[in-house]
Amino acid sequence: MIDLRSDTVTKPTEAMRHAMAIAEVGDDVYGEDPSINRLQELAAEMMGKEAALFVPSGTMGNQLAVLAHTRPGTEIILEADSHIYYYEAAAASVFAGVQPRPLPGERGVLSADLVEWAIRQDDIHLPPTSLICMENTHNRAGGTVVPLEDMRAVYQVARRHQIPVHLDGARIFNASIASGIAVKELTACTTSVQFCLSKGLGAPVGSLLAGPEEFIEKARRWRKRMGGGMRQAGIVAAAGIVALETMVDRLSEDHENARILADGLAGMEGIDFNPNDVDTNIVIVKPTKMSIRQLGDELEKRGILTVVIEPDRIRFTTSLEVNRTDIEKTIAAVQEILKT
Repeated sequence: MIDLRSDTVTKPTEAMRHAMAIAEVGDDVYGEDPSINRLQELAAEMMGKEAALFVPSGTMGNQLAVLAHTRPGTEIILEADSHIYYYEAAAASVFAGVQPRPLPGERGVLSADLVEWAIRQDDIHLPPTSLICMENTHNRAGGTVVPLEDMRAVYQVARRHQIPVHLDGARIFNASIASGIAVKELTACTTSVQFCLSKGLGAPVGSLLAGPEEFIEKARRWRKRMGGGMRQAGIVAAAGIVALETMVDRLSEDHENARILADGLAGMEGIDFNPNDVDTNIVIVKPTKMSIRQLGDELEKRGILTVVIEPDRIRFTTSLEVNRTDIEKTIAAVQEILKT
C-alpha cells in the first residue's frame, strides 16, 4: 500500500529502535527518567523556551496549554479550521471550561486586526479573552506555512492586551524547513508551543510542550490530573531524541515529493486546486469529474490510501513512508481514474 493518509503513519527507523532498546530509564513522574529529561532539555533549547514537558500526544499538549494558560468562564481566540477547534473533540470546553471564539483565516492565517477586534472588552456580559492560539503549519489549510510577519503581528496585539499566545506547532519543523526561518524565530512569537515527534519526524509516539518554567510546572500538574504521567517513558523518549537530532532536515524530501505530486495533479482535467497553495507536505484537491468518495475508493482499489477531509476535498500527505516512485504511481493512478 501507498499510505498518503497522514504523516502519522510513519514507523520508527532502525536507529530509533536501537535507541529504544538501550535507553536509560527511570520513573518520570518522580522526574527521574534521564532520557525524558534529556529530551525535554533538547526540546526547550530548540524551541527557545525555558522548559519543556513530554506528553503522549499533540492533543494533550494543546489542551494542557489551554488549561495552564486560562481559567473557566473565559474565551480563547483561534482560527476556525484550527486543530484545537476542529479536531480535539471540544476538549477545551470540556476540561478547561473555556469558550472558543473561532475566527475566519486566510488559508489558516489569522489577521492581527481581526484578532484585536475579537478581544473582549471589560463587560459583565462577555467572557474575558484569556488566550490566543495559532497553528503553524496549518493542517486543514493544506499544510500552509503561516508567515513570520503575521505571527509577529498577532503576538504584538496579544502583548498589548497582556494575553498569552499558544502555538499548535505540530508540524513547526515543516514550517521552518519550508520557509528557511529558524524554529526559534517562529516560536519567539509565542508564549508556549506544542510540537509532535510522531508526524514527519517519524518517532512512534509523543509530543513536547514548551514555554516558561512556571507555565510548564502548571502543565505538569494538569498532565498528572489527565492521566498523562508515565513511568519508564525513556524508552519512547529515546526515539524522540533520535528524531530531533537526525530527522528534521529530511522533511525537505517530503516537501519535494508533495510538490511533484501537486504539479502532476495540477494539469489534470477533473481536478481543481491551486498548486501554488502547497507549501509543505500536504496536498488537498477537489475532484470535479467524480464524487470525492468515488475517487478515494478507486485509489484504494489501486493500493493508495488517502483521507477525505470535506464532502468535496481529498488530502494526500507525504512522509517518510512515501518515496518518489510512490508519488509517480499515485499521479498515474489519478490520471487513469479520471479517464474512466
